[in-house]
Amino acid sequence: MGGGELAIVAVIAVAVLFGAKKLPEMARSVGRAKGEFSKGLKEGHVDEESGRSEPASAAPPVAPAPEQPAPQATQPSQAPQPPPNGSQG
Repeated sequence: MGGGELAIVAVIAVAVLFGAKKLPEMARSVGRAKGEFSKGLKEGHVDEESGRSEPASAAPPVAPAPEQPAPQATQPSQAPQPPPNGSQG
């Protein structure tokens, strides 16, 4: 068997093993992985050219959050107090 024949047999075997519903999902996953791999290779190549020693995926520094105004002090509300027990007749 030649290389082309083996590839056809492999494709048919995958189709039989995984079924028609899984094939598009698997192809999508392989495509995403290939794209991420290619992107990583390009970023690594750019880093080598620019002489950067830090990884390209390092997150940029995060700016501090703006200060929130301090909560204003409120006076406690005075609830009406019941009259003393001995004052009523």
